[in-house]
Amino acid sequence: MPSISHKGQQMPSSPIRKLVPFAEAAKKRGVEVLHLNIGQPDIHSPEVAMDAIHKLDMPVLEYSHSAGFESYRAGLAEYYAAHNIPVTKDQIIVTTGGSEALLFAMMACFDPGDELIIPEPFYANYNAFAITAGIKVVPLQSSIEDGFELPPEGAFEAHITPRTKGILICNPGNPTGRVYTEAELERLRQVVKKHDLFLFADEVYREFCYDGTKHISAMNLEGISNNVVMIDSVSKRYSMCGARVGALVTRNKELYDTAMKFAQARLSPPTLGQVASEAALKTPQSYFTEVNTEYRERRNILVEGLNTIPGVFCPMPSGAFYCVADLPIDDSDVFCQWLLEEFEHKGHTVMMAPASGFYAEPELGKKQVRLAYVLEKDKLALAVESLRVALGKYPGAAK
Repeated sequence: MPSISHKGQQMPSSPIRKLVPFAEAAKKRGVEVLHLNIGQPDIHSPEVAMDAIHKLDMPVLEYSHSAGFESYRAGLAEYYAAHNIPVTKDQIIVTTGGSEALLFAMMACFDPGDELIIPEPFYANYNAFAITAGIKVVPLQSSIEDGFELPPEGAFEAHITPRTKGILICNPGNPTGRVYTEAELERLRQVVKKHDLFLFADEVYREFCYDGTKHISAMNLEGISNNVVMIDSVSKRYSMCGARVGALVTRNKELYDTAMKFAQARLSPPTLGQVASEAALKTPQSYFTEVNTEYRERRNILVEGLNTIPGVFCPMPSGAFYCVADLPIDDSDVFCQWLLEEFEHKGHTVMMAPASGFYAEPELGKKQVRLAYVLEKDKLALAVESLRVALGKYPGAAK
């Protein structure tokens, strides 16, 4: 029997989805699972986007340009300009989700064996993309105690080697909900400029900032214009995860032209997804105002509720729709599986993502979980109540 590739063996399973079989089994037993494990919003997609699909008059579902429809890229450039990110349509490549944008960027900028520094905890699939591109992730630890503040310059400097080619940040953060301040980004800018590194900025959650927090794009950091690649997506902004449309944005022409080679090799991004995404650009501001209010209220119910449970600590996130909580347990992987296999409260149980999958060294997330506040407020309140009861019954709870 032929052997599976070494790369295939290295590829990690999704920590967000690995508990799905246990959730399915719980549902078959009649238990309602409260899904806080995955960033799939229940917010309705904008009407203008759905109407564009329903009313589409396209006799042939054609390829688009490999960079995406020109009209959509022009619309995106206007959208970015409105967010104080001046770029042209010819600096945008439409991709199959933000995932493909990041993968194209990695393959365009790195050779096998090159190193990419990522503050952790970080989105678990960054590991998978790095393995696909043949590069080494170098984790840089941040702390739940200070709300996952970006580490200081010296911490970055200590991790730079002759193979270091770039830094990757997610801002606002997944899984932490952290929104980096101007001072934090200035420290990062200085490191990038001093060592002439690429800076990949995953900014797919820019619309979701709370309590007066302002999002600052890496595209606006002075003196490193040719170093920055912005990763974007419609998935969370418009609650259109299934559209599978993202974008790679850079002012570096050589990098852009290189990424285009990978874009041409996969032919084109999804046509139907682009139709919906271009129409979504007409979404009224009232949509985002309402969504932000809803997420902020959900956040408060979940995070404030978690912090009333003895032994639980969860910093208040200032963006996105995730939080990381430290629990009084022995092992988050075991606890999350136990919730699905052996626990129920009022006919319900809670599904979360063990934070071990968001660290390069799983042991660092052994007592932490990521929760996504993407359910209605009454369900979030029930989830908090269920976790309070569960932690009192769990045999591996801290005494």
